[in-house]
This record gives sequence, C-alpha cells and structure tokens, in this order.
Amino acid sequence: MNIIKIIKTRRSIREYLDKPVPKDILEKIVDTGRFAATARNVQPWEFVIITEQAILKKLAELAENGRFIAQAKACIAVFSNDTKYYLEDGCAATENILLAATAFDIGSCWVAGDKKPYCADVAKLLNADERFKLVSLIALGYPKAKDAFRITDKKSLKEIIHWERF
Repeated sequence: MNIIKIIKTRRSIREYLDKPVPKDILEKIVDTGRFAATARNVQPWEFVIITEQAILKKLAELAENGRFIAQAKACIAVFSNDTKYYLEDGCAATENILLAATAFDIGSCWVAGDKKPYCADVAKLLNADERFKLVSLIALGYPKAKDAFRITDKKSLKEIIHWERF
C-alpha cells in the first residue's frame, strides 16, 4: 500500500480475529515509532509490547475506554520521558505505529493515556520508571471485519480548508 492509501484507509479497529501477530511484525511496527517527528530530536519515547493475555486483560480492566484490549492479540504502550514536548513526541510516534499497523493489514486502536486516571496503574503494571508518562495504549490484531480498511465518510476538503486566513 502507498502512504496516501494507508492514511486514508486507517481506521480504529476494536474487534480482532483469534490470530496472533508475529513478533517480527510487531517489532517492525514499533520501529516506525522511533522515526517519528520529535522536538529538538529528543526522542523521549519508550515502547512496551504486550502479548500476554493476562496482562492484556488487566490493561482492559484499567482503561475504561479500552475494554476491547482484552481481545486484542497485542498492545503497545507508548511512554515518553517527561520532557517539554513529551505529549507531541509521543503522539507522533503513536500515529506512525497506527499507520505502520495498517500497512501490515493489522487493525489498531488508539486508547488515550496522558492525564487519564489509570496512567499510574498502567505504569506500575508494566514496571515503567516514574520519569515516564503514558501517552497511549495501542490495541493490535487482525480485524474481524473483511472490509476493515476502507475509505469512509469524512468531511470534504472544501468544508475544512482555508487559504491565507480562516
């Protein structure tokens, strides 16, 4: 898939087949996170790949809007060192990971981390050092829906684009 098609067909996928995501694919997906834009080239991110079902279930219990993580075949926790632009850098890495997953026909869904009440519990569960902040949890798995990667309705460009001034 070319990058424009990947961007236009990426969707939040919350239902997954009972099929594991190979370790080498997970590593390739996470590897794209380290190539994200980063303020001052600080690269504050750290990634935890979770595939153990018991930990996935515990993450699902902690993240109220991420209950589907329990059925995912993997989850990537994106942490950032507490730098000035930790959130921007961590979000850029998260988006790269979401796009890379789509390129491998892996469904993904971004579950918020930063400032959520469960952040400390997730960090503790994953043994993260307290200098790191949880930016996101990314559920991963092969989509149940056959047509998961398709262009869906979005606002038209005409509705959202402005030239020179708002």
